[in-house]
Formats: sequence, structure tokens, C-alpha cells
Amino acid sequence: MSSRIRVGPARVPTRDSPEEAIALVVERGYTACEIDFESGFWMDYPFAERFGELARASDVALSVHAPLFGFMGHVEPSGRKFTSAVGALDRSAGIAAASGAEPVVFHPGFLLGRSREDAIDAVVEQLGTLRERLEKKGRAVPFGVEVMGRVRDLGSVDDVMEISRRTGWVRPVLDFAHMHATSDGAFLEEKSFVDALAAADAVLDAWAPFHVHFSDIAFANRNETKHLPYGEGTLRAEPLRDALARFERPATVISESPDEGSSQAIRAVLELRGTSSDNRAT
Repeated sequence: MSSRIRVGPARVPTRDSPEEAIALVVERGYTACEIDFESGFWMDYPFAERFGELARASDVALSVHAPLFGFMGHVEPSGRKFTSAVGALDRSAGIAAASGAEPVVFHPGFLLGRSREDAIDAVVEQLGTLRERLEKKGRAVPFGVEVMGRVRDLGSVDDVMEISRRTGWVRPVLDFAHMHATSDGAFLEEKSFVDALAAADAVLDAWAPFHVHFSDIAFANRNETKHLPYGEGTLRAEPLRDALARFERPATVISESPDEGSSQAIRAVLELRGTSSDNRAT
């Protein structure tokens, strides 16, 4: 494998102290960690600064997941929900800047009765406004827009690629569990993973790593239902590992598994050297 795959959990393993948190990350063999704000902010700026300092010293790559309500593309870009979303993304970017984390992962929002094109236009326009705000505060960190797990919502692979292409500072975040769900379980072979990674590779800056979310997944009617312990569903890490080996670009894979044993099983597969893929994508 010519490029490095970092693997880490979707949650900081303890909130007691930065020292204890990084010690657990390293002890468990991880080289990445996503700071979990999906349900709200729990980390202050001094914690973030120290956490980032220790992560750099231990060669652990950090990223941030913004609160779930922190999405763009609101129908009314001046209402309370929009103001709250901007505030959440602003604070997420502040924590990211303080800790050296990137990207700030966020959800693309919803169609809300609009065409897909109109919804994407609104997301891109509101992201532009957000970016101006962040630049003034010195918080203009890279963001990452996540592929979603409901087939009729905004957030398909194509949606995410278009938002990334039109903004330049927003990266695609490939959530293969979500993609497995919305494709009715199609991510079984290496080619499906290669095709998705190639789409992301085409819009990413040359120096930016792939940012991937991964877990086993349950789904119905092409919609995700819940993350599963690894092995209980049909999504496997071997084809992801082999697909990543075809690219020179490094990757960070965040396990969204519901238990530590599953995350360790995924890490073991992804870190196994000597894959069957000999050719590299260009």
C-alpha cells in the first residue's frame, strides 16, 4: 500500500481530560479521532487546545463532527433555525482551529419541498456567507459534507460532489454505511468503492486526504435504520481497503460502529498490508 490509512473512532473515548482521552486513543491503536458534537458541544477551548497539542505529539489526526442541526440550505436564511445552524458551525470551526482538527463534518440539509438543484443552490450560497464569517474570525478551516443515508433526502454522492466542487473549501465525506443503505446493499465488491473514491478524488485538493465514515449498517427500503456491530450486516472493510490501495491519496477512516470491538475489527482489516490490488487509480 503506497498511501497511509489512518483509522479512528467517531467519539472521543473519554471527556474527563485531554490527557486521558489521547492516552486511550493511542492505547487502542488508533491514528485518528473525530470530536463528537452531534448531540451538542461538550468541549471548551482550553480542552481543545490541549487535546490538539497531545494529538499532534502522538501523530493522531483529529476531525470534528458538527451538531446535527448545524446544516445549511435553509428555506429562510434569516430565521432562528438558520441562525442556530450558523452559530453551531461557527463554534465547531472554532474548536477545529483550536485543536488543529480538519475537516469539520456537517450534514447537507434537506430538500424541504424544493428541487434538488434549488436545494443545492441554497446550501452553496449559505456556505459562502458562513465562510465570510469564519474568515473574519480566523476560523476558515476545511469543512466536509457527508453523504447521507436516506434515498429521498438531499445528500447523495452526486449532491455532495457538486457542493464540494462549487465551494472549493468543502470536501466530500464518503459514508459507506449510508451509501450501502441507499444502494440497497450494493457495496459488496471493490469496484463500487473505487468508483466512489474516484469521484471524491476528482474534487479534492491534491494534498487533502480522503475522509471516510464506515460501519456495518441495517437498512430497509434503501434507507438506513441503524449502525450494526461489525459482521451483523453485509458491509465489509476488505473491499474498502483494497480500493484505497488503488489511490496515492492518504485516507482517514472513522468508525461509526456502536461498540469498540467492531471498531477494532475494522481497524485490523484496514491496516492489513499486502492487499490484492496491484494497480493504482489515476
